[in-house]
Amino acid sequence: MVVKTKKEQAAAADTSVAAQRWPRLLNETIDTVVTPHLARPETRTTAREVISALLAPLQAKNCWTLAEHAGHPSPYRFQHLFSRARINETALAAALRDHVIAHLGTPDTVLVVDETGDIKQGKHTVGVTRQYTGVTGQVENCQVAVYLAHTTPTAHALIDHRLYLPRTWTGDLARRRAAGIPDTTRFATKTELARQMIAAALEQHP
Repeated sequence: MVVKTKKEQAAAADTSVAAQRWPRLLNETIDTVVTPHLARPETRTTAREVISALLAPLQAKNCWTLAEHAGHPSPYRFQHLFSRARINETALAAALRDHVIAHLGTPDTVLVVDETGDIKQGKHTVGVTRQYTGVTGQVENCQVAVYLAHTTPTAHALIDHRLYLPRTWTGDLARRRAAGIPDTTRFATKTELARQMIAAALEQHP
């Protein structure tokens, strides 16, 4: 017979309550933050499925595994969302910041910047080149992005990101156009990308 202490019982009760609240909170977040910035109902449905799949305990997360988790026979719908669907990314990022700050905002807030890399095998994914990544601690063929997190003593959440484009990309107009990168895009260091995100966050919530 196993006898739980009062502390263990309280922890189990908190976990149970959180598990019951989680689906409702997730739906509220998607409905108020994400879907208002997606024009078509099909896109809104796919976005909901993608977010739910991303939060699932999958060993590997890519379009195939996410689509399979959502019950789709192929990743086409998810690939369409990521590459072709009309999304007002600037407005979506601003709405996300508002939502996070409304729920986590305290006088002790700190903005944290970090970068991470995704190892890639090919050379056509936007931003991919041989460059250093902290994922392996060495130079790899990878894509690197810079992220901004809103942190408090009790919680944290990502609120913005910028894809790093090396000079091998920004200096090659034909390559940029083939990948759909605007002609107005200019090279920016990771430090400059971080400053852009911090400025945007402070401008919206000084």
